[in-house]
Formats: sequence, structure tokens, C-alpha cells
Amino acid sequence: MLEVEAKYAVGDLESVRAGLDRKGVRMGRRQQERDVYYNAPHRDFGETDEALRVRYDDTGVTVTYKGPKIRVGSAKAREEFNLAVADGETLEGILSRLGFRRAATVSKMREFYEMGDVTVTLDDVEGLGTFAEIEILTEEDKEDAAGRIGAIAKELGVDGPPIYTSYLEMLLSKQR
Repeated sequence: MLEVEAKYAVGDLESVRAGLDRKGVRMGRRQQERDVYYNAPHRDFGETDEALRVRYDDTGVTVTYKGPKIRVGSAKAREEFNLAVADGETLEGILSRLGFRRAATVSKMREFYEMGDVTVTLDDVEGLGTFAEIEILTEEDKEDAAGRIGAIAKELGVDGPPIYTSYLEMLLSKQR
């Protein structure tokens, strides 16, 4: 499964909410997320453009592996694997003992809006600001998904160039 998405810096989340409201799209849920990222002992995920994340949110704990980014038009795509885990602290202990190192923690308040197979999230990311992400999960139609994402962004009044760096990359670049 490929996750095709575009992220935009948004100065005013309320204007994007208004655009979603005009389309009849209501918020599905709002939750706090804390993402703990790890780097591998045998390769640097910063160099290979991969990510290993343990996410804590209102629904539980999920470990996620993300493969290298692929540019698709004005969006990006990544292979992604998710697995719910019963105990995040135990998982983090296992990762630590295997030599994985914590790279950073990203905390955000996230709102979810569903439009068929499209998910729009509005994020307030601690230390980074506010963003809108538009995402489609697809098996093979990544170019079509990227085109649809661009059209939806325009319909919602989201302008400006898409951001191809992850929140993790943005946070790490601020710390340097």
C-alpha cells in the first residue's frame, strides 16, 4: 500500500475548516498524537529516507515503518506498514535493547476529515506551526492520486507550495 500525500503550511486552520464545511465535510475526530521516532543501529534512516515511529494516540499505540519518499507530481508517496501494539513502553524497551536510538519526538493535535478515500488532517504541531495534509492510500494509481490531491487543495483554498519534508525532518532541522 502506498500513502500519497501533500502537506501545506497553513497560517489559519479556520479557513481550511470553512472550506471543508462548504463541501459538507465534518470533522470525524480530534486527537493528541505523540510520535517517537527511532534510528536503526545498522543504518541511518536520515540517509536512507526511512522512518520507524511509535505513535501514542487516543486509540492506542501503533508502530509504523515508512519507506523512502517517492515524488509524484506535487505530492509524495511512501510505502507504509502499521501494526497496533498492546504496550508501547515495552516495545520501546525492546527497540532500545536492540540498539535502536530515539531520534526525536513530534507532538501534535490532529483533526481528521474523511472524504471517501481521501483523508484531510489539520495539524497543530508543537514547535512547528499549523498544517493541512491531504492523503490517499492506493495500490498503484499514485499519479491519479497526486492530481486529485492538488485539486482538493485548491477547492479547500489551501495554497502555497507543498512541503515534502516530514514533521520529523522539519523538527530536526530546527534543532541543528
